Amino acid sequence: MPRTEPTILVSADVAAERLADIAAAAPGATILHGNDGASFERHLPQAQIVAGSVPQRVLAQAEHLKWVHSWAAGPDHQLYPEFAAHTAMLTSSAGNGAVPLAEHAMMLMLMLNRNALRWIDSQRAHRWDRFTHAELNGLTLGIIGAGHSGTDLALKAKAFHMRVLGLRRSDRPAPNFDQFFQREQLHAMLEQCDFVVVTAPLTPETKGMIDKAALAAMKPSAFIVCFSRGGIIDDAALLSALQDGRLAGAGLDAHGQEPLPAESPFWDLPNTLITPHNGATTEATRERGFAIFLDNLRRYVAGRDDFVNRVDKAAGY
Repeated sequence: MPRTEPTILVSADVAAERLADIAAAAPGATILHGNDGASFERHLPQAQIVAGSVPQRVLAQAEHLKWVHSWAAGPDHQLYPEFAAHTAMLTSSAGNGAVPLAEHAMMLMLMLNRNALRWIDSQRAHRWDRFTHAELNGLTLGIIGAGHSGTDLALKAKAFHMRVLGLRRSDRPAPNFDQFFQREQLHAMLEQCDFVVVTAPLTPETKGMIDKAALAAMKPSAFIVCFSRGGIIDDAALLSALQDGRLAGAGLDAHGQEPLPAESPFWDLPNTLITPHNGATTEATRERGFAIFLDNLRRYVAGRDDFVNRVDKAAGY
């Protein structure tokens, strides 16, 4: 049964010229544009649907809230306790950044594998510095999380002739993975890997899962890459392993504290590449997230319940 014409509050992440697309998806809806923080909070008490995020301090003002769509693929920031207990549905933009994140991981892996920082330093010094470097061909990649970005990364890794292992909660097969492991087999997977890429969401189950013991299970010649969320890797344990040479290096796009403080020792590690949680910052990522919202909005106004990327608030994704 179609739902009554809703009031939709859209965050500043959406340009004003895109509001017509929302109106076309929900004929008769009232569309409010929170194009700055003050206007967003002013409109919030009227909204049944919010396309954006509802800060903890103003959730109580959202008296009519039924659905929040997060522009983030991993909506952990929206899942504070008060919202987790709220009756409103949460959907995410999961999958919108899978392609560029997998590309970013491949870039970091290639740069680490070939010691690209040495070439960059040589270029700056105008120095012709040829050396013998490695190749990804034949190496083993372990992917923690076989969701959208993990499965796209597996495809790309196969194009580089890599062996691909995966860690996931379910035992469902997925293309381009040679073998899957369960959580209790984490160390057994890690000890085989030349590269480990963390693509999993940050949840109570994954928080701190790459701890001192997990890092110790990895080869000293191995590299670790993280682009999903900080907090899955124990920063102190990782820093120690990188400083002591117990890991060959790291490529970090997601960090335990963001922005990464200027005084963080990670900046100066010679075997570490730092990017500012920037791997999926593309126009196509934004467009895919908007398309997911429009698809769900059409389903909502039609009275359907089969929403794309509906988040299990208890599980965290």
